[in-house]
Amino acid sequence: MIEFLSQKLDWIDVDYWFYIFNDVSLVYIILPFFILELIRYAYLKRLNKNLILDSIANIITFGAFFLIEMIMGILAVTKVYFWIYENFSLPHLELNWATIICCILLADFAYYWEHRMMHRIGIGWATHTVHHSSEHFNMSVAYRFGPFDAILPIIFSLPIVMLGFDPILVLLSEVFVQVFQTLLHTEIIGKLTKPVEYIFNTPSHHRVHHGSNRQYWDKNYAGILIIWDRMLGTFEPEKEKVIYGISEPLRSVNPIKVFFHGITRFAKKLKQIKGFKNKALAFVKPPDWMSEQPAEINRKN
Repeated sequence: MIEFLSQKLDWIDVDYWFYIFNDVSLVYIILPFFILELIRYAYLKRLNKNLILDSIANIITFGAFFLIEMIMGILAVTKVYFWIYENFSLPHLELNWATIICCILLADFAYYWEHRMMHRIGIGWATHTVHHSSEHFNMSVAYRFGPFDAILPIIFSLPIVMLGFDPILVLLSEVFVQVFQTLLHTEIIGKLTKPVEYIFNTPSHHRVHHGSNRQYWDKNYAGILIIWDRMLGTFEPEKEKVIYGISEPLRSVNPIKVFFHGITRFAKKLKQIKGFKNKALAFVKPPDWMSEQPAEINRKN
């Protein structure tokens, strides 16, 4: 086993398998599953105009997010990753199964913390609230992104590069973590067996994460492994029926409003806060923080 894990791999083979799992999964898993979800909605008589337009808005927000991600990737992210890799990393690690597995695990752990940050600081929630604002829960919601969702998490990825992992491997591992979560956005799959539910993130755990129910706020940040939440005190099982969305509902399927509503609401909040220092603190304080004023703004607004 040790010999197998330490066997040097060619990049062409590694890139091929990530391509199969990351990119092609859209064809052989995600789209077929989404069609199955639409059939289920129709059977339950829940397939309506709002759901269809909401799904379309989700895809449009993904297009805007992807454009920003591509521009950032070309102009900054990849260059920063390689600059750190060449100048500030530990000795570069060989490409083998051991380093691939370790990189995915580290990317998953980094995702937990970046996801937690997106919920717990003002500017993070201003962009991430877009993902939570849908009142539906299906595969299309997995593609509902905010303007800065590709930018803020970078600070959690750089330490992995500094450990000596190839930047491309880090990026591919991050995409793998994201693709895994795409499969969790469904109501079709109930709870799985106890060992799976205990170790891995599942549709049941992720439904909780998307709940606007008070006991479900800021729970189950996991990407692939739910054990991070169990270890760090942010786990909540699915008990009460999940009500999807945010506490101050968006009530719009306009993709432009969907994409920017978190930023516009954050800007309105800044106008209510007096003093430059307090305005600056609003970016890093929890989303319900309102300086010394009563915290009357809902946590999930």
